[in-house]
Amino acid sequence: MAKANFQVPELKEYAEIPEIEPGVMAHSKTFKSKPEFQDALGFPGELVEDWQKKAIDKMGDLLGRYRSLRVYLDSCVKCGACTDKCHYYLGTHDPKNMPVGRQDLLRKVYRRYFTLAGRFFPDLVGATELTEDVLGDWYNYFHQCSQCRRCSVFCPYGIDTAEISMAAREIMDHIGVGQKYCNEIIGKVYKIGNNLGLPGPALIDTLEGLEEDVFDDTGVEVKFPVDQEGAEILLVTPSADFFAEPHVDGLIGYGKVFHEAGVSWTMSTYASEAANFGMFIGSYDNMRRVALRIREAAIKLGVKRIVFGECGHAWRVAYSFLNTLAGPWDFLDQRYPIPQHICEFTYDLIQQGKLKFDKSQNDDKVLTYHDSCNVARASRMGDKPGGQFDIPRAIIREVCNHYYDMDEETIRDRTFCCGGGGGLLTDDLMEVRVKGAQPRIEALNHVIQEKAVTHMAAICAICKTQFTKVLPYYGMDMDQIVGIHQLVSNAIILTGKESDEQSSESAQATA
Repeated sequence: MAKANFQVPELKEYAEIPEIEPGVMAHSKTFKSKPEFQDALGFPGELVEDWQKKAIDKMGDLLGRYRSLRVYLDSCVKCGACTDKCHYYLGTHDPKNMPVGRQDLLRKVYRRYFTLAGRFFPDLVGATELTEDVLGDWYNYFHQCSQCRRCSVFCPYGIDTAEISMAAREIMDHIGVGQKYCNEIIGKVYKIGNNLGLPGPALIDTLEGLEEDVFDDTGVEVKFPVDQEGAEILLVTPSADFFAEPHVDGLIGYGKVFHEAGVSWTMSTYASEAANFGMFIGSYDNMRRVALRIREAAIKLGVKRIVFGECGHAWRVAYSFLNTLAGPWDFLDQRYPIPQHICEFTYDLIQQGKLKFDKSQNDDKVLTYHDSCNVARASRMGDKPGGQFDIPRAIIREVCNHYYDMDEETIRDRTFCCGGGGGLLTDDLMEVRVKGAQPRIEALNHVIQEKAVTHMAAICAICKTQFTKVLPYYGMDMDQIVGIHQLVSNAIILTGKESDEQSSESAQATA
């Protein structure tokens, strides 16, 4: 079991609603962004002198642009339906981690400056001045929200705490109080092309190494092309897929699927990142800058389709916002989904009988599946409602003999977050991450005890990274988290076929 300098929650047989412990997580502070990280995103490098006025002005700007934000701030009736639905409250017991408690940090300030009652009778309506203490609470507790939107499923008014958290973070960025983790990463995308800061030559070298590894393992030449003009498909995948397990095993799975499909495909050194942390900080401008890199790469390479790899929030941005951020996509082949998830691509091939598997290659595993929150509650897959739940499970069952779902109240649209999403996947928030993971780990532990489950699959890079880190805190192994296309890679039977374009190139080389 991993050592912790905080108390790791005890896993219970049944979920329990904890008694509140006010202020217990007030000490949790993520590192603030440096001036150079702020500058790269167009934000002030440090807290501006007239920060209260600029913060209120920015709040007014957001209220004018996003009607939903005003509705969410006005419509809460304190019914309590959300209070026990947040994994961070369940894990930390801090009432400011209740969705309604976190919302009220912004709502009280909104009422003071933007409602008649709040301006004249602030004490009667719980309105509050924007002070340094309030700003401190904003920074602490809005970075204890993974924007998973589970609370909105249970809210009778559909209040979206994620949107309120995004608004608070955007306001703070605009007065010079940004988070180091997210803002540094976005800057790396602008400078180099991906979250990791992996330069093009290093990426190419990594992918050449994968080709050698796959050939040594299978005897089949599976290619991982980069910057190949004229390819049919542009694969946009999280940069975690390029270097770390279990992520890289999923990338190998993508390559094998494309190989068996006989399609030409490529990645891009310019747009070598599916993730879009602009969403986490609530910045439309930065979301758009990141998304436009994908458009520019697609046009430059002349591709006809775009496929996204296993990344939860990347798929949310792609499915929900990509056309608005970087469209129109009229230069792509309109016969295919724009964009398309790798699970949709693989599932379609399975339905057509174009992929063959040896399920016994995964017989060392008994699987369950974690519905990543951004996929579950902010997107769809396929042409039927619920496809984002059914398609990943169908793929798992196609490549594995042993599969069991976790408790129904913890999966599908009610899924618990991994605890590390929304810009929280940083070591300075490890206590929040471990405690926020408790509800999901408890559900996993139940199927481990009852069904002898050994591994949990996911289709989100953040989820995979989070679980490799937090599972040991609960006495589990870091390699118990796997990717779906890692399972596909294990089971797929390679025939050695090449795409038409690759065959032509081989014939020319032979001649």
